Amino acid sequence: MLAVYKKELRGYLTSMIGYVFVAFVLLISGIYFTAYNLQFASPDFGMTLNSVTFIFLIITPILTMKILAEEKKNKTDQLLWTAPVPVWKVVMGKYLSMVTMYLIPVAIVGLYPLIMGKYGTVSYAMAYTALLGFFFLGCAQIAVGMFLSSVTESQVIAAVLTFGVLFCSFMMDGIESFFSDTAITSMVAFLLLAILLGVVLYQMTKTLSLSVGVSVILGASVVLIYFIKPEIYSGLIQKVLGLLAIANQFDSFVGGVLDITGIFYMLSVICIFVFLTVQCIQKRRWS
Repeated sequence: MLAVYKKELRGYLTSMIGYVFVAFVLLISGIYFTAYNLQFASPDFGMTLNSVTFIFLIITPILTMKILAEEKKNKTDQLLWTAPVPVWKVVMGKYLSMVTMYLIPVAIVGLYPLIMGKYGTVSYAMAYTALLGFFFLGCAQIAVGMFLSSVTESQVIAAVLTFGVLFCSFMMDGIESFFSDTAITSMVAFLLLAILLGVVLYQMTKTLSLSVGVSVILGASVVLIYFIKPEIYSGLIQKVLGLLAIANQFDSFVGGVLDITGIFYMLSVICIFVFLTVQCIQKRRWS
């Protein structure tokens, strides 16, 4: 894992991608910091960080698009996956290298509250709590981008997929408003998800009987629950979509609240997408 970590980190530091990534984060955060905290003399550093969360739509695809897609395109992944090293260690080495690159601009941004302290009174506890949430938010979105990079050999497609998924997550509050909170709407939505899961399962296993069986069982369960206890579905689709809005977990940190639930949520996102990445690679490794 350490060898993979050093290799990937060296690759970022000896190419333009790493420097463009760091420069872009510092440029955008510096502009908002100057405008909000220096020119308007606002001591609220959390609001500044909240205003720049949109940069993850740009920096995450930049950082993650090549991490696995390039290996697959150049066929060097075959050497990597046949090495006597567990796949999860290879994946974690790559993931930690991206987190380290992300930590560089975050550490520099961490100096901003100290600059603010020279000109007035600043709550360092609130400022660095917000920065901690900002760091975890970035780590979660990097994990999503890494998984999407593992499903294709094209860096461009990986970048577009990452942007699309994160954009949908970013706009999830607006997407929720398109759905009615009635029980029948949620039931139909979950029924469609059951069918979609069967299609995805077929694409992964090429086993029609298994895919149809899973879809039928899940679909029948959804319908049965609706007829037995329909109130369960009232507003359920909004609650589920709300869980997909990763950036919403940052709201508590903006106010200086150390939200343990938010940290647990973002760590869960990291674990889930790292696990999915490992499973995607394992499938390709043994196919």
